[in-house]
Amino acid sequence: MIKGKVWKYGDNINTDIISPPAYLELSIKDAAQYTMAPIDPNFAKAYQIGDLFVAEHNLGSGSSRETAPLMLKALGVRTVIAKDFARIFYRNCINIGILAIECASTDKIRQDDVIEVDYLNGMIYNQTTKAHYSCHKIPEHIMAIINHGGLIQYLKDVELKTT
Repeated sequence: MIKGKVWKYGDNINTDIISPPAYLELSIKDAAQYTMAPIDPNFAKAYQIGDLFVAEHNLGSGSSRETAPLMLKALGVRTVIAKDFARIFYRNCINIGILAIECASTDKIRQDDVIEVDYLNGMIYNQTTKAHYSCHKIPEHIMAIINHGGLIQYLKDVELKTT
């Protein structure tokens, strides 16, 4: 189970919003302070580890650059929830160890709600409104990648076990 306060955004939060192009020459750590700045200049300053990033349709559209999920991870984002994701952004999240969950009811979740996510059974419980929503269950092989901190570490750990 994952529990946290919601940071809520709408449709079409693209990679240029998450990772503004003006800061691409900075290190990920330095650029992270500008995450979401085009629409929420307070996000990077106020986000707390354990908070949950929730959006609606088409999260992560635009460029395939990995800086968007890397900047989120640098701030401590470990879980993103959306109605649907741009395919490359979704995979980039998993590859670097961010849990990406699809939920058709994110429009019912509000800024600052506290939600609890049961990713194994595919359920989100809104502690603020007492509502619950179904979400996609996360397969064991994806959770293994997340639990190892991303695909590269997962592959290293698996290789160590087999040698």
